[in-house]
Amino acid sequence: MKKILILLVSLLLFYSCNNEVDVVTPVVDPSGFLDQTYPLPDNVKPIMEGVYEVTIGNDLLGDQVVVKWNRDRLSIFSGKNGGYIVLNSGYLDSVLFFFGYWRYSTNTETGAATFYIPANEGGSEILSGDTTFNTIKFIGNYGVGNELAANPLTLQYKRPFSQSVKQGNFDILAHRGGGRNSDYLGVSENSIEMINIAERFGTTGIEIDARLSKDGVPFIYHDGDINLRLTQKSIIWGDIESFTWAQLRTLVTLRNGEKIPSLREALEFTLEETNIKTVWLDTKDVDVVPASIELLTEINERAVNMGRNLKIYLGIPAEDVYDKFLEQPNYQDVPSLVELSIDQVREANALIWAPRWTQGTQSSTVQQMQADGRKVFTWTLDDENYIEQFINEGQFDGILTNYPTIVSYYHYIKQ
Repeated sequence: MKKILILLVSLLLFYSCNNEVDVVTPVVDPSGFLDQTYPLPDNVKPIMEGVYEVTIGNDLLGDQVVVKWNRDRLSIFSGKNGGYIVLNSGYLDSVLFFFGYWRYSTNTETGAATFYIPANEGGSEILSGDTTFNTIKFIGNYGVGNELAANPLTLQYKRPFSQSVKQGNFDILAHRGGGRNSDYLGVSENSIEMINIAERFGTTGIEIDARLSKDGVPFIYHDGDINLRLTQKSIIWGDIESFTWAQLRTLVTLRNGEKIPSLREALEFTLEETNIKTVWLDTKDVDVVPASIELLTEINERAVNMGRNLKIYLGIPAEDVYDKFLEQPNYQDVPSLVELSIDQVREANALIWAPRWTQGTQSSTVQQMQADGRKVFTWTLDDENYIEQFINEGQFDGILTNYPTIVSYYHYIKQ
């Protein structure tokens, strides 16, 4: 009996450590049609943005969606299961074509998606740069799993984004560089590859986790140890900060095959290869504080010199990190984000206060901070009902979330 119990426990441990989820990769543009089209000019892309009615295909997306360009992809966000579509684009004559995939944020359901905008349904006007018309129709199809797109899906332009949305400066911040490993996005959290796709989810800012190697190199990684949640099997295990940067770089592989990035690599990539405007640098221990300050100061200065709209903030999540921060020379000049009391926010001269979302909307305190000239972000908010409430009733300047597509939907439909 004892042997059977040991066997059962061993099997449970095995499966708990190997709970792979088989996520389908949709078949997108199997004929390579987009290769035969011309790229859409950047100046006409904003004409397509707005809130659309779903006239066919409500079962997939609900009754309305948001259409928003994010760098080089067209993204569509819905209120059903955090649904979203990511599309590549091109045009021939006066017809616009889109190929990509749909996905639900809250599970792993996915499939292919295709659209076109006919010349007489907005295609001609979009390509000519005409902003006076309001008739745009996306006519398309979607598939389920690895099926080809064959189910009808049509979107009809409903209205532009409200003036409060257009004129606002609200940050949609994605956790761990854009998403977690548990969301099965095909790339690893806290990786360059994750940062590269973050904007497709509506992200305007990212949160990344900073640690320090044994020999003093700052890098990004969430947990305190090397484990199978974040990495593939390795010949080294244990406290991740007990290893040199050379050991981490050569001997550890992230869950989806990437290498652990140094903090410099992550920040330089964000600066040079994305349009992300906010980085929340979450310091995971006190030792990484001085090196993080030195690096974020350098990258922020480079952003100013490039005319790039990017600001990196040192995140201060705990008392020990706070005390270490106050020991640094000229700490009040360092762009910082404090998760602690508002008195500590003021003492540190932090530019952002970041309370946990479970403390509520705290509108009066938020307004006090904003009256001081500070921003207020809340974290980590994933529940769809609370996201809607915090956007419509709260006064926050940004929300940190694992589901930026859901935050994007409720933000952009706001009147």
